[in-house]
Formats: sequence, C-alpha cells, structure tokens
Amino acid sequence: MANATKKITLATARDIPFDKLSLSQANVRRIKAGISVEELAESIARRGLIQSLHVRPLLDETGAETGRYEVPAGGRRFRALELLVKQKRLPKTAPVPCIVSEANSGILIDEVSLAENIERAPLHPLDQFRAFLALRDKGMTEAEIAAAFFVTPQVVKQRLRLTAVAPALLDVYAEDAMTLEQLMAFTVSDDHDRQVQVWEAVRQSWQKEPYQIRRMLTEQAVRAGDRRARFIGLDAYVEAGGAVMRDLFEEDGGGWLQDVPLLERLVAAKLSAEADAIAAEGWKWVEVATDFPYGHTHGLRRLTGTTVDLTEAERAEREALRDEYDALEAEYEGADEFPDTVDARLGEIEAALEAFNTRPLQFDDDEMARAGVFVSLRSDGTLLIERGYVRPEDEEPVEPVAAATESAMPEATAPQSVITNPWQPPAEEEDEGIRPLPDRLLSELTAYRTLALRDAVARNPDVALTALLHRLVSDTFHHRNTRGCLQASVQHVYLPSHAEGLNDSVAAQSIAERHEGWEADLPGDDAALWDWIATLDSTSRLALLAHCVSYGVNALYEKPNPYSASGVSEHGLQVRLAQADRLVRATSLDIADAGWRPTVANYLGRVTKAQILEAVREGAGEARAKALEGLKKDDMAREAEQLLAGTGWLPEPLRAPGGVSEDGPEADQADIAADDDAEAASPEGDPDRIAAE
Repeated sequence: MANATKKITLATARDIPFDKLSLSQANVRRIKAGISVEELAESIARRGLIQSLHVRPLLDETGAETGRYEVPAGGRRFRALELLVKQKRLPKTAPVPCIVSEANSGILIDEVSLAENIERAPLHPLDQFRAFLALRDKGMTEAEIAAAFFVTPQVVKQRLRLTAVAPALLDVYAEDAMTLEQLMAFTVSDDHDRQVQVWEAVRQSWQKEPYQIRRMLTEQAVRAGDRRARFIGLDAYVEAGGAVMRDLFEEDGGGWLQDVPLLERLVAAKLSAEADAIAAEGWKWVEVATDFPYGHTHGLRRLTGTTVDLTEAERAEREALRDEYDALEAEYEGADEFPDTVDARLGEIEAALEAFNTRPLQFDDDEMARAGVFVSLRSDGTLLIERGYVRPEDEEPVEPVAAATESAMPEATAPQSVITNPWQPPAEEEDEGIRPLPDRLLSELTAYRTLALRDAVARNPDVALTALLHRLVSDTFHHRNTRGCLQASVQHVYLPSHAEGLNDSVAAQSIAERHEGWEADLPGDDAALWDWIATLDSTSRLALLAHCVSYGVNALYEKPNPYSASGVSEHGLQVRLAQADRLVRATSLDIADAGWRPTVANYLGRVTKAQILEAVREGAGEARAKALEGLKKDDMAREAEQLLAGTGWLPEPLRAPGGVSEDGPEADQADIAADDDAEAASPEGDPDRIAAE
C-alpha cells in the first residue's frame, strides 16, 4: 500500500497593528542595497504595501504568546512603514498585512530571514522594458515612469530604446544567448534586417564585443565629428530630413549621420555658396573641395597682399578686448582653474582677437584677375580659404585680340567653382601570402615618412647644416654640374601620391605653422631680404636654414625606370633611400611618434590577409593574430585596426633603420662615402635630375 503524501499547511495571513510589530534581531540583512528606505516609503505611500511582512509571535517566559510579533523577513518594508509613522502619514495603529508563522514550527527564525532574501529573483531587464513600454502605451510619460519607480529618466529612455531592436534578437536575449550589453549595442540602428545580419555575422565569432556590433551597424554612416557634418551642422542636416543614429548607452560624440548622399549635397551646396561669394571679389578661378591633397599649391606663385589698416572703431574694440582679457587673467591669477563662465568668455575674446589678426589681405585688382582661391574645410569643420595663387599658365599676359569692333571681343568667363570628391576604388581581393607591397602603397607610406623627416630636419638645425654642407662639399669636390650664382639649391619636392588625411597629420601641421611664422616676418624685396637675414642672430639663422633645407628632403619610393632618362634608376633610388635612412638616424625620427597609425585606408585594407595577420602578430601578439584567421579580409582589416591602435606598430618601409654598423662609426662613415661616390658616378647624381625625380 502506497504511503499517503503528507499535506502541507501554509501560514495564516491577517492584519496586525503596526505598533504590535518589532524588527527581529535575527534579520540577516545588515548592508544597504537596492532602493533606499525613503524611496520604498514613497512607493508604499503611492501603491500600498505590495508584499506582506513575515512575522512570528513573541512568547513570554512561560511559552505563551504576548500579543506582539517580531519581523524576521521584510525588515526594509518595516523600516519604510516606521518612517511613514514618524512622518505622521500613517497611524501607528494602522493594520499591516502579515503572514504569521508558528512560534514553535521547528524552523529557525534566521533560516526564514535568509530564505526570504536569497530566493527572491530580480526582474529580468526585458520584463522591465516590456513593463515600462506598457505603462507608456497607457499614457504615462517617461518622467512619470521614472518618478514612480525611483529611477532616472535616462534609465527609462534606455530601456524603452530596446523597442529599436529586432524582435528576433529580443528572443535571443530572453534565452540568455546574448548579454544585455550586446543587446543595447543594437539600439544604435533601427534597421531590423541589418541588426539580424550583424548578429548572424558575429554570433559564431570570437569577437562579438558591443563596440564591434556598434561599428558594424554604423560603418556606412558618418560620425557627427566628421568635418563635413560639423561644417553643415547637425540641426541643418536634421531639418533637411536626415536621420541620426544615437547611442543612449555609450558616449557617441553626437551620433552618426545615416544619409550620406544628403550630407554630401548639403556640403556641396554650402561650399558652392561660399565659393560664389569669394568669386565675386574678382578672382579668375575658385577651386572647391572638402579637402585638398597635401602640396596642392606646389608650383603656384602666391600673391603678396597688404593688410588693410584698422579703423579707429576697430582699434578701440581690439584694445578693449585686450584690456578685458588681461583683467580677467589678473583677477583669477591665483586660482587653480577658471570658472566656466570666465573660461568661456576668455575663449570668445581669443576668437575675436584672432579674427583681427587673420583678416583677408587686400590684393591688386590686376593680379586678382589672373589668380585664384582654394576653398576647403579644416578638420574641425571650419572654412579654409587660401587666396591669391597664380598658375604658371596665367603668368604671361594674354595677347590682345584683334577685332573690328568692341562687340567682337569674347565675353569674360565667370569664375567656376569645382566641387571635387576624392574617391578611391575598393581594395581588390588579393592572393593569400606575404607579397611585396604595391608600388603606390609604398609611395604613400614613404610620402608620410618624407613629410615627417622634413619636420625632423627642420627641428634639428645641426643636422640640416650638415646636410647642406654635405651637398656643398659634394658639389665642390666632385665637380657636379650645378646652376646659379651659389652652386647649391633646395628644390621643394612635390609629393605626387599620398593617403587621404596627410594635410591633417602632425608633421604637416607643424611644417605649415612653422612656414607661416617665418613667412609673416620675411620682407618681400630681395635686397631687404638680404639685409634682414644678415641681422638675424645665430640661432634664428640656423632655424631658418633648417626649415628651408627640410623642403628638399625626398625620401619617396618610386618605381625605378631603367629604360628612360625620366624617372629614377634603381641605383638612384637606393642612394636616395640610404641617405634618407641616415637622416632618420641623425634626427632620431620615430614615425609612430610623428602620428602615423595603421588603418584600413592607409595600409591594412590594401595588403593581403597574410600581411594583416603578420602585422597583428608583430604588434598585438600571436593569440590575437590566430583569433582573426577565420575572418573575411574586410572584417579582418577592421579588427586589426582596433588591435594595433596604440601599439606603435609600423610597416617595414616606415621603421627606423638599424643603428651604427657592427664595425663602428668609421665603417659607417665609409659606407656613406661609398654612397656619395656612387652617386657622383651615376647620371642621377645631377641635382636637377634628382629634383625631377
């Protein structure tokens, strides 16, 4: 005969006056956690006591019930009720719903308290999201929901943002196959199909961190910090109908602009309007682009303009701004930092004073009629206007056209604004394996190296002087064919091929600032220039010499041409690169310190998968490289860019050459002399030919 199942009996529930209750010393909760007692009291005042207290009768010495009860489970609720009583918002005799267990049940009171706290399960974030959504659908605002549940409005916004996630992904999260951080990463986009595609792409990958998901969802968008977006302004873009992706869970820098064609049209229209206004000044041409390549003014003569004198009112305004600036600095001289309002005002004054110093120059009308202007954008989105450049074909005056009547003269051509959008075709899939770098990539890498080396030479006057004397001694003792009164010259070497963004590099900015600084001091007249240079102190003369010599640095790789007098021979290229290595050693140049970083655009997207893995292996370690092996090339390049960030890794053409040879400095000098002799014996030794290269 089977044993009968023992039936359980649940504890009874009844209302007990609050003043008959006391908190049990056996309550296991000692540390504050969750919402505060004050917030819980407000919740009880709003919604009532949702969960009953668990109590047990107190017995006297004889074992009889005293009519009072202790509370082993529900201590925070008891404290909240106690607070409401103290605030006179709840009568002290108010009935409190309680579950009453037997005093002699055999279950320790500590066990009851521990079970009540351990067995509770927090609400799943997805359930919280659905509950918030239901409340909003029934008319509650986000602020009201936040106030009702004692959370910030941002928490409510974040939870409700999960409506942007595809239902299929919500199901994945509900099954614990995805973390909350991964789920939140998908909210950056509203495209459910794309979200599912990205999850399918990363779910089996070792790399499915939230930042990877965000990057894949935003790879076709433009960051709000992009120069084009900052030039147009986010408000104007949105007003034109553009959509912005935002990330409520992470700092997103303003979000991502999704409609790139719209952004390009807005930029083109605004730039064209700016170009029209500049063309009305009387220039022959105006060329427009979001960003021009480095050296775009090479070979063009720049007009020397004159600064228009300030009016009395402008002078007074400038002096008033300077006085205000000095007064604010003096007032807060001893402070660790300026107050926000003062700091903002100082910034406004600096901008206003800078505007006085950078006013457009005034040019001769006849010169303007054959010169032009470049209009582009700085990296911060502000307009960059470069006025007064004359092309070589416009230097000679146009011959007068013979005509019978004035009406036969051709009409003047209005200045044209040309919008150029640099475009680079996507990298083609290449065969696996380590292979020589493409000639164009080598040229672009060494263009960065050349620019950084120019900056390094200009910062090292002693090295520049040595390089110049080396050139002069070579000319004097090797009897090379040179031209000019002084048989030495520095010819600005144009960089014909380089990666996008070289204008914004650290070296380019440093060279440009240095050049503008010298240019502002130089007199225009040749005789006056001689007298001005003669009066410079030794330090200034060396610094100016170093700057000028640096423009002749040519560390570019070029594909050798053995069949023609044009271009550079294999030997000439080796001499050039060997001498460039010597300058790198002399200036202690580190290309990583000079700002170069491996990216998809400038290296990783243009080499084979094997070379990407080799770069990661060298820069981030064998384990990281192995983890990338199963990825497609595009994904691998993007992952590698993240892994190599901050490692200082450089491809072979940009690495510092070896130090002094094992045979010592004397052998090193002998190698240099051998290079110089070989250069003298070759056709490429001619300086004019070298400059043409």
